[in-house]
Amino acid sequence: MSRRQLVLGAGFFYPGGEHVTSWRSPAARPGDFFDLDYYTRFAQTAEAGRFATVFVADELYVWDRFASGIDHGVNVRLEPFTLLSALSQVTTKIGLAATVSTTYNEPYHVARKLASLDHLSRGRAAWNLVTSASDEEARNFGRESNLDHPVRYRRGEEFVDVVTGLWDSWDDDAFRYDRASGVFADRAKLHVLDHAGEFLSVRGPLNIPRPPQGHPPLFQAGASEAGRALAGRTAEAVFTLSPDDLTGARRLYADYKLRARRAGRAADALLVLPALSPIIGRTDAEAEEKFRELASLTPDRVSLDLLSHHLGADLGERDPDELFEFDFDVAGFNQSQSFYAWIASLLAERPYTLRELYTELLRRRFRLGTPDSLAEWIAERYQRRAADGFILMFPTLPDTIEDFVADVIPRLTDAGIHPAGYAGDTLREHLGLARPEGRYVA
Repeated sequence: MSRRQLVLGAGFFYPGGEHVTSWRSPAARPGDFFDLDYYTRFAQTAEAGRFATVFVADELYVWDRFASGIDHGVNVRLEPFTLLSALSQVTTKIGLAATVSTTYNEPYHVARKLASLDHLSRGRAAWNLVTSASDEEARNFGRESNLDHPVRYRRGEEFVDVVTGLWDSWDDDAFRYDRASGVFADRAKLHVLDHAGEFLSVRGPLNIPRPPQGHPPLFQAGASEAGRALAGRTAEAVFTLSPDDLTGARRLYADYKLRARRAGRAADALLVLPALSPIIGRTDAEAEEKFRELASLTPDRVSLDLLSHHLGADLGERDPDELFEFDFDVAGFNQSQSFYAWIASLLAERPYTLRELYTELLRRRFRLGTPDSLAEWIAERYQRRAADGFILMFPTLPDTIEDFVADVIPRLTDAGIHPAGYAGDTLREHLGLARPEGRYVA
């Protein structure tokens, strides 16, 4: 099966939109962040726009490193599997991608939960693999600090191998349900994994039949060298930051495809889906005004503390209006290396004060435009091989996803790059990915 059209995911991390203080926007409904109807509206709106999947970003801690995170930010969110299981019953086509850390979970649990979601949704589950990046998460799981960056990714690769092996515990035709003979399952079609590796020891087998998709698709979030290497070997879609310039975006896209080929895979076996956060205005001036309104919702203290978090250094004593200098060590940084490197590249362009830097970082997270210009930008990136699609992370909710589906999706469909209907019933079909055979079939 080959991918023929644009792939879009409808994502969220903060339930009010893609910024820590988006809950303050006039359109936000913070009182509904734990109401199933709120997420049902999100998922059904995305499904009406033929998005391939809902994409739930997640983390396993409260951001209390700085007081402003508690005072002003959204630090609470629903557990993804619980939420997506509920959404599987109020949607019929759209995929359901859950973020799962390979650092602070066990593969048997993850394999079982994803297989269950795939069965309940009739083949629409997916896994967004993360390795976790913060010491705050480590302290919730018996450690004082996070695993070193390269160690996390080695564990992540082994974790994927175990999970896919567990999904293959039963052959597709293992269950006979033969009332006359009393045979429920064919023992010859059950396989014991017996994995013993560097980090994990898992006997198996899994106590649930093989998922409808064989293996629920594997998304991966991470753009460091280790992250790209893992994606090339194992992922079927990568959620990444993408350079603003087309040349840089095409170079990143080509790098992921090359890594897939070097791993013995087809280039189209790995979809490159950069993050896209659109601010939509009827005119460019209106989009600019919406950005300024969003920026105004964030107190300076929060902006400074967010920058401190991403750099792993408390900048609270620095004057925000003096020129900012910082000694970067990308290779030795143990949080998100891709975001850290992005800040370093920005400071290499020209001098910034701290205030200018966090304002510019916020601006560059969003793509401002009209429905026409946004549709043209998406089409160009897709057609020029800078992306196979995008994970939309909407600045404010629920208004931005509704505006995107009403005003941008029709333009993409008219351009012939976005499907007028779903390709099938499973997420693999939406993504143009073949269903894998079990590893024991041969």
